[in-house]
Amino acid sequence: EEGRKVLDDQLDRLVPPLGTYPPAIHEALRYTLLLPGKRLRGNLVLAACELLRGRRENALPFACAVEMVHASSLILDDLPSQDNATLRRGQPVLHRVVGEANATLAAVALLNRGFGVTLENSLVREKVCNEAGEVLSRAIGTEGLIGGQVVDLESTGKEVDLDGLEYIHSHKTGALFMAAAELGVLASGGKVRDREALSLYAKNLGLAFQITDDLLDYSGDPKVTGKDAGLDRDKTTFVNLCGIDGARQLVDDLIDASVGYLLPFGKRSRRLKALAEHVRRRDR
Repeated sequence: EEGRKVLDDQLDRLVPPLGTYPPAIHEALRYTLLLPGKRLRGNLVLAACELLRGRRENALPFACAVEMVHASSLILDDLPSQDNATLRRGQPVLHRVVGEANATLAAVALLNRGFGVTLENSLVREKVCNEAGEVLSRAIGTEGLIGGQVVDLESTGKEVDLDGLEYIHSHKTGALFMAAAELGVLASGGKVRDREALSLYAKNLGLAFQITDDLLDYSGDPKVTGKDAGLDRDKTTFVNLCGIDGARQLVDDLIDASVGYLLPFGKRSRRLKALAEHVRRRDR
C-alpha cells in the first residue's frame, strides 16, 4: 500500500494535468493510468532495487515506466478487436468512455511516455537508462507481450496444450514482470547473478499471477475483481486445462519456486516474499 501511494503520486506528476491542450487525449491517458490498482509491477521494481540496497528514488522512474506500459497494454487488450471488455478496475473500459480512436492514441501515448521516463532518469548513468530501454523494448515486443497476445488471439476457439498456454502467458504476462525485476536490479547497480535470480523469481511470479487471473475469471465476483468474468470462455485457460484444484496447485508450486530464488538474499527479501504471497491469495 505504501509503495502504491508513492507510485500513484509520481504517475500523477509525470503526465500532463487535466485541461492540457488537447484536453481529450490527456483525459484519456490519465483515465486508465490513474485508476486505483495494485501497482504490483511498479512495486516489484522498487522492491528489487531496495533488496540490493539501491536507492528507491533511482528506481522510481523505471517503476512508473513499467506502470505506463502496463496501462497501455490494458487499454489495447480491452478493445473490441481484442478482448472486447466492458470493465477495468471497477470502471468502464477506456474505449467506452472516449471512443476507440482516442483510446488507441492514449495507449500509444502512454507507451511513448514510458520510454521517455526511462531514458530521462537522471539519477542513474546514461548507460543504465539505455539498457533499461532495451529491457522494456524486449518485454513489450514480439518476443514478449505483443508476441504472447498474438498467439493468444490466434488460439481463440482452439485447443491449446500446457506448453502452448505457458508460452502465451510467460510472454503476455510474465515478460513485463521479468522486466520489472531487471529494471530494479539495474537501478540498484546489482550484479549479473542478482539479475538472473530475480528474473527467475519474476518469471514464476508472473505465471502464477496469470493462473490466479484464470481462476478469478472462472469464479471471481466482478464486484470484487473490478472486471468482466467469463471473457476467456472461448480460450483454453489453466482452469479448463488443469481443473480448479490443478490450477490452484500450479499457483502454489510456482509461488514456492519463485520464493526459492530469494533464499540467497535472506531477510532482505521480505518485501518480495510478501508480493509473492499477495499473488497467491489475491481476490482481484
